[in-house]
Amino acid sequence: MQTNTLHRQQVRSDYRTRDVVNQAIAALPEIGLRRAAEFLAAMGVPHDVAVRTLIYPSQRRH
Repeated sequence: MQTNTLHRQQVRSDYRTRDVVNQAIAALPEIGLRRAAEFLAAMGVPHDVAVRTLIYPSQRRH
């Protein structure tokens, strides 16, 4: 797939959020879903992004 054919939603523009989300995902086995969600909320990650990344792994962006 060419970059210019990506839907706007699929284009990543916030690398800080990506890094925070990746930290939460990596910590999931150790801290669990609730604490990972609390971490994302405390770090200002939008609720819809937190839900999508923690609960629906197949919908994560790479």
